[in-house]
Parts: sequence; C-alpha cells; structure tokens
Amino acid sequence: MFLVTSLNEEGASLLEFKASLIDSNNNLQTWNSSDFTPCNWVGVICTDFKVTSVNLHGLNLSGSLSPSICNLSQLLEFNVSQNFISGPIPNALGHCRNLQILDLCTNRFHGAVPNQLLVINPLRKLSLCENYIYGEIPREIGNLTSLEELVIYSNNLTGSIPVSISKLRKLRVIRAGDNSFSGSIPPEISECESLEVLGFSQNSLEGNIPSELQKLKSLTELNFWQNHLSGEIPATIGNIHSLELLALHVNSFSGALPKELGKLSQLKKLYIYTNQLNGTIPRELGNCTSAVEIDLSENWLSGFIPAELGQIPNLGLLHLFENLLQGSIPGELGQLKQLRRLDLSINNFTGSIPLEFQNLAYLQNLQLFDNCLEGTIPPLIGFRSHLTVLDMSMNNLVGSIPPHLCRYQKLMFLSLGSNRLSGNIPHGLKTCKSLIQLMLGDNQLTGSLPVQVYNLQNLFALELYQNRFSGPIPSEIGNLPNLERLLLADNYFVGHVPPEIRNLVQLVAFNISSNQLSGNIPHELGDCRKLQRLDLSRNQFTGFLPEELGKLVNLELLKLSDNKLTGTIPSALGNLARLTELQMGGNSFSGSIPVALGQLTALQISLNISHNDLSGMIPRDLGKLQMLESLFLNDNQLTGAIPAPIGDMMSLLVCNLSNNNLVGNVPNTSVFWRIDSSNFAGNPGLCKLGSDHCPQSGYSSHTPKPSWIKEGSNKEKLVSIVSVVAGLLSLFFIVGICFAMRHRKPAFVTLEDGKKPDVLDNYYFPKEGFTYQDLVEATGNFSETAVIGRGACGTVYKANMADGKVIAVKKLNSRGEGATADSSFLAEILTLGKIRHRNIVKLYVLKIALFCTSTSPFNRPTMREVIAMMIDAREAVSLPSSPTTSETPLDFNASCRG
Repeated sequence: MFLVTSLNEEGASLLEFKASLIDSNNNLQTWNSSDFTPCNWVGVICTDFKVTSVNLHGLNLSGSLSPSICNLSQLLEFNVSQNFISGPIPNALGHCRNLQILDLCTNRFHGAVPNQLLVINPLRKLSLCENYIYGEIPREIGNLTSLEELVIYSNNLTGSIPVSISKLRKLRVIRAGDNSFSGSIPPEISECESLEVLGFSQNSLEGNIPSELQKLKSLTELNFWQNHLSGEIPATIGNIHSLELLALHVNSFSGALPKELGKLSQLKKLYIYTNQLNGTIPRELGNCTSAVEIDLSENWLSGFIPAELGQIPNLGLLHLFENLLQGSIPGELGQLKQLRRLDLSINNFTGSIPLEFQNLAYLQNLQLFDNCLEGTIPPLIGFRSHLTVLDMSMNNLVGSIPPHLCRYQKLMFLSLGSNRLSGNIPHGLKTCKSLIQLMLGDNQLTGSLPVQVYNLQNLFALELYQNRFSGPIPSEIGNLPNLERLLLADNYFVGHVPPEIRNLVQLVAFNISSNQLSGNIPHELGDCRKLQRLDLSRNQFTGFLPEELGKLVNLELLKLSDNKLTGTIPSALGNLARLTELQMGGNSFSGSIPVALGQLTALQISLNISHNDLSGMIPRDLGKLQMLESLFLNDNQLTGAIPAPIGDMMSLLVCNLSNNNLVGNVPNTSVFWRIDSSNFAGNPGLCKLGSDHCPQSGYSSHTPKPSWIKEGSNKEKLVSIVSVVAGLLSLFFIVGICFAMRHRKPAFVTLEDGKKPDVLDNYYFPKEGFTYQDLVEATGNFSETAVIGRGACGTVYKANMADGKVIAVKKLNSRGEGATADSSFLAEILTLGKIRHRNIVKLYVLKIALFCTSTSPFNRPTMREVIAMMIDAREAVSLPSSPTTSETPLDFNASCRG
C-alpha cells in the first residue's frame, strides 16, 4: 500500500511565483514540490494552514515579480525588500485584496506606481523605497484610508505632493525624500492628524512652510532639508510640542530664527544650517533642554552666543560656524558636560578661549579657526578629553602648544597655523602615533625637526612652514610612508636634502623654499612619482639639475629659482606634460633653452628662466605654449631674432625679453603692441616697431640682403629712399582710415544701450570671441542670482555660456581713469594669474570702457570695467581640503588690500 501526497494549491502558486525569480544562493531550497503544504518553507508563515505572510527579505534574489503571489487569498504581508528584483511592479498585485503590508524596498523596480495598488483598501504599510520608480504619485493615493506608513524615498518620483493625501487620517509616517517632487507644501497635509513623521528632504519643493502644520500635535520629525524652500521659519512650529527632530537645512530660509523654538522642550536635533537666516540666536533656545545636537552654521547670524545655551545638559554637538557672530565665547559652554563637537569657526569672536573648555571630558572635535581670538590656549586642554580634531588656526593666539593634546593617543587632526605661538613642539605631539595631519605653519615656533616625529606612521601632512625651525632635515624623514604633504618653507633649515626622500612614494606636495639648504638636489626625488607641487626655490643648492626630475610626470608646479644651480637645463623637463608653472630664474644655468620646453603645452601661469647665463636663440617651439600668461627670458645671453610664433601667443600678459643680445624687429602683433617697451630694453640690436630708431626697410639686421644690393651702391640708396617714401605714404593712409572709422560712431555707449562699444581694446578680448552682450545674457544682466562672490575689488558672477561652458566673471568696481586704473587692472590680473582654485583654470581678460548713466551731463564720470573670465571650470584642479566643517573661500581681493 502506497501513501501518495501532493502539494496543495497555495504551494503550487508559490512555486509558480518562484519560477520568475533567480535564486543564485539557493536560499529557497526548502521550497519543495514533494511537500504537502508550504507552511514550513523559508519565508512562509501560515495561519490555520493558510499562507498569511511571505517574507523574502535580503535573500539575494533577482529576476522579476510574478503576480501569481496574489493567488494566496489570505496573504496579509508580502516582503521582498533588499534584493535585486527588477522590471515594473505588476499591475496584478492589486488583486492581493487582503494585503496589509507591501514592502518592495531596495530592489531595481522601475516604471510608475500602478494605480491598481491603490485599491487595496486594507493596506497599512506601502514601502517602495530605493528603486527606480518614476512619475507622479497618483491622486488615488487618498483611497488608501487604512494607510499608516508611506515609504517611497530614493526614487525618481516627480510632480507635486497630491492634496488627496489629506484623506489619510491614519497616516503616521511619510518618508518621501530623495526624489524630484516640486511645487509647494500643501497646507491640507495638516489634516493627516495622526502624522508622526513628515519627510520630504532632498526634493525641489518651493515656497513657505505652511503655518497649518502646527495642527500636527503628534509630529515628532519634520524633515524638509535640501529643497528650495524660502521665507521665514514660521513661529507656529513652536506649537508642535512633540517635535524631536527639526531638519530644515540647505534651503533658502531668511529672516530671524523664531524665539518660539524655545517652546520645543522635547526637541533633540535642530538642523537649520546653510540658509540665509539673519538676526541673533534667541536665548530662548536654552529652554530646549532635551537637545542633543544644534547646528545653525552657514547663515548670516550676528550678535553674541547666548550664555543660556550652556543650560542644555545633554548637548553633544553645537555648530555655529560660518556666521557673523561676535563678542567673546561664553564660558558657560564649558558647563556642557556631554559636549563632543564644538565648531565656532569662521566668525568674528574676540577675547580668549574659555579655560572651562579644558574640563569637557567628552570633547572630541573643537574648531575655532578663522576668528580673532587672543591669549593662550588653555594649558590643560586634552588632559581629560579624547581629542581627535583640534583646529584653532588663523587667530592671534600666543604662548606655547599645550603638552596634553594627545594624551590618549586619539588626536588625528591638529591645526594651529597662522597664530603667534612660540616655543618647541611638545613631546606629546612628537609621539602622537594617531596623528594624520600636523599643521603648525605661520607661527614663531623654534627648535629642530624632532626625530620622534618620523615614527608617526599615519602622518599624512606635516606643515611647519614660516616658523623659526633650524638644523638639518634628518634622514629619518624617509620613515613616513604615508606622507603626502611636507611643507617646511620659510625656516632656517641647513644642510643637504637626505636621499631617503625617495621613500616618500606618496608625496604630492614638497616645499622647502626660503631656507639655507645646500648641496645638490638629490636625484632620488625622481622616485617620488606622485609629486604634483615641488618648490626648492630660494636656497643655496648647487650643481646640475638632475635628469630624474623629468620622471615626475604628475608635476603641476616646479620652482627652482634663486639658487646656485649650474649646467644646462635638462631636456627631460619636456616630459612634464601637466606642468602649469615653471620657475627657474636666478640661477647660473648655461647653454641653450631646450626645444623640449615647447612640449609643456599645459604651462599657464609662468615660464621663468630669467637671470641665468643662457645663450643661443629662443626656440620657435615656445610659441606652442598657447595657454601661457607670463614668459620671462630676461637677463640672459640670448641671441638672434624673436621667433614670430611668440608673438602669436594670445594668452600672454607678460613677456620680458630685456637684457639679452636679441636683434631684429619685435614681431608686429597685438600681443607685443600691448606689452611695455621696457620688456625689450637692453637689447641693442632689437627694434620695436613704432620706435623712432627703427629701420623702415623691412629687413632686420639678421636678414640676409638680396645679392643684387651692394653696400654703398646708388641702386641700394635709391631702393632705400623709395621704400621709406612708400612706407610713410602707407602709414599716413592707414592713420587716415583709422581716424575716419574712429569718428564714424561714438567711441562709448551708455549702459542703457546694452551693446558692445565700437572702439575697444581688442587685445584684451579672449580668443573664444565672447562679446560683452554674451556676458550680459550669460549672467542674466549681471543678476544678483548669478553672484557667487563679492569683495572690495568687485563682484564675481557665474555665467552659463551659450556653448555650454560654465565660466566665472569678475566685474571690478570703478577705479576711475588713468594710470591708477591701469595699475590696479594689472595688479588684479597678475594676482588672478597666480591663483589656483577648483573653479579657475584659464584666465582671459576683457577690458571694456563705458560711460555711467546719469541724467546730468556734468555728472557722468567714465568707468573702466575689467572682467576676468576663468574658462572651463569643470577641468579645474582641486586644492587639497582639510577635514573641517567648512571650506575656505577663494580670496579675489588679494591685490586690493593696499
């Protein structure tokens, strides 16, 4: 007698469902057709032998979703979250009419939300998060009157928030962040009286926060960060007494911070950073006694820090950086016994650092940089706390570095640069093995480079520049395998650079300029293949320049100037294809200029080989450097004529060829016409066109004369006379045409005309051919919305050009006419030409003369507008950033401080 068993109908439906899946890890091996019921299968739960739950969460399943799952008539929960299932969500899932929980999160579903899902009346939880679902939320969402949780974040949903959501009176949770919702926040959402979590972060919502949200008496989380919301933060938020999280950061809120926020006694986290808030920090915030984190950074807040903030017993994070706060730092903050992170940087604080800070036992991150703090650093800071980040740079601090900063071997980042600290590096720092960045530059520290420092195997950056350190650079420097930044400039170091430098294979920036180092430049530097910035200038190095430097193919800056180097310039330097600046002036290099330097087509800032003993002719190949702004070949022994291609380098702003033995005529190009004649002085055989002493024959001294011309012959004299007369007639003719053209239309137009003037300094136009009108259109008529920076010299605008390029446009303030304006203009250009920033790659200049508009003819002073355009911001080289909570802005005003 045989017992025959067969799988019931629900089991067969599950196997049909499984057939559309790919189970690469065989996690569903218990789904066996020989079983009578599926109730013991993985992920299956039955009640009274009926399948009520299928939960396949995180089983590495892929394939597609079969609607056969809806053949399970009693199915209440269906969860396939955290898998790799793809394809559209089947419309037929709407046949699961008893479903209460549907969780499809973290898969690869795409397509729109099926309307059929919105007829499942019992549905309490709908989770579609972290997929590729697009389109709008159907207004039929209001039919799900039993819905308690709507979790749809991290998709591609668009459109506005449907007003029909207001019908979901049982809805407790909305998580819809990281989509593309637009429009305003509907006030009707306040009718969802059970809401506890309201989240629409990382969308494109606009407008104000409706004051009606105060009706949501159960709300614990209000999350609208990173949208385009504006206006004032409504004071009525203070009436949502249950609120624990208020996240409004990265929006455009303005106005004052409402003091009513102090009524939120349950508030734990307050994030309103990166907005446009002004006014003062209300002292009522001290009543938020449950607060754990408060971040109001990157606003325009002014006034003082309220001492009442020191009354919040559990506050662990307080970020107020990058505001306009002033006054002294209240000592009451030292009462925050749970404080772990305090960042007050980039403000205008004065006075001393409160001694109470050294009693904060849990303090880990303390950042006070870029203020006006004075006095000494509290001597016991770090003695009780496990400091990991300490940044007090850019202040006026004096005294010595406290000895206990790394007592617990947790300190990773220490920046005390740009102060007036003195004394030696304390022993505790020399043995701080946790240190990653040690930045002490621009102080008055003394002593030698401690050998112990070279045991810090985790050290990434060592910055001791501009101090009073002395002695040799120890060979133990090679013991820092992770070092990327070694900046020792402007000290009193002596001796040789040790050959062990070759062991710093991660080194990116090495600057030992302005010291008293001597000997040869070690050829071992060629092994530091990741070097991007190498500055050995202003020392006493001798000998030949090692060929091995040509192996540093990642170099962007190489400075060797003001040493005692001899020999020829190695042609191997032509391999440095990424070089943007090469400074070799003030040495004793001899021989000719290598033709290979013409291969450095990325050179942009400067090529300076002046004040050497170079001879021979200027290579024509230097004309290939079409991005170069400054060329210095002066004070050498160069001979021959100026190659014509040099005159075609339209990017050149400076070209100094003075004090050589050059002959012939200066090429007649717009580049050389705009360069002052002093840049050609000291070349007795050189003639700049337009000079009274130039021969008009058209032959330079180096040009061979035709064989039929004999010295002193009558025929030669006759030809010379005819040439001179013809030249003068041509000159008068050209001058006459220019005079007629100049007076055909007015030389200046008013700003109201909105057109480019007819007479412009053409040599300042960029090669790309932008016009003034192009810039007007690209910046929205220099709109305030396009402003990305301001300074004493002018305003910087973002311009989206018609060809897709993104450029920065600096429009300088009026400085009047004459020599003062021209010198300011040149100073600005020279400054900008040396700047390297992530938004600047190529510098072009457009100089436009305009009249100011005025109703009175006696009150119309001329105004010179200089616009510096930095092209192709996308290809800019990023500066190394420090692990601080803010980024130092680019200083456009360096040339305006005098």
